[in-house]
Amino acid sequence: MVSNTTSLDEKPQGVAFAQVNTGLYAVIVAVFASLLFMSNIAATKGVEFGPIFGDFSIITDGGFFLFPLAYILGGILAEVYGFKAARRAVYVGFGVAVFAALSFWIVAALPPASFYENQEAFSTVVGVYPQILLASLAAFLVGLMLNSFIIVRIKERTLEKHLWARLMGSTVVGQFVDTFIFCAIAATAIGIATTGDFLNYLIVGFLYKTAAEALLLPVTYRVVAFVKRHEPTYQPV
Repeated sequence: MVSNTTSLDEKPQGVAFAQVNTGLYAVIVAVFASLLFMSNIAATKGVEFGPIFGDFSIITDGGFFLFPLAYILGGILAEVYGFKAARRAVYVGFGVAVFAALSFWIVAALPPASFYENQEAFSTVVGVYPQILLASLAAFLVGLMLNSFIIVRIKERTLEKHLWARLMGSTVVGQFVDTFIFCAIAATAIGIATTGDFLNYLIVGFLYKTAAEALLLPVTYRVVAFVKRHEPTYQPV
């Protein structure tokens, strides 16, 4: 049995992780960072489906179909490469997002050309991006770190068995924390002003993201297996 005092930055005895300087790690991180960037941009738009029945509508944001994909990749990184490698990917992703926020601020401040008629619309959209970025930074940093932590801790106990338990157990905890923090900070940026709409945004977001990852579990299994097979340094015990 692995000691509970084992550092997550170390490789516990009997637990397999691939090295990050070989194979597919750089490709996965690039896709992960791209998804994170795109989801932050998409999340600046509030989205409403409905009314579905009565006056009830589903309230979310434009990044609703991208966030689960980023979480899945984060889980794959933790499963195959370990907590330290997953944490590094989060830092890279947010480095890209922060640079994007700075770039948008500069572009919005530049004088528009005489023929450019969309300055106000552009400034409106990118003007709320820093708030969305702050929400994403806080939520994703805590949520995905927690998600990766749980995956690695469960893997120390189960080794290569029960991948579904690692993926779904980490998803339920990580996604709830992520969704709560993100919604609390980002709600006003997309126009959510009432308690009812906020609870709708929070609950629907959490249930949707968790359900999406559950439905995509067979795909995640295949991607994890593919990456493990093609990582020369991944040697399961």
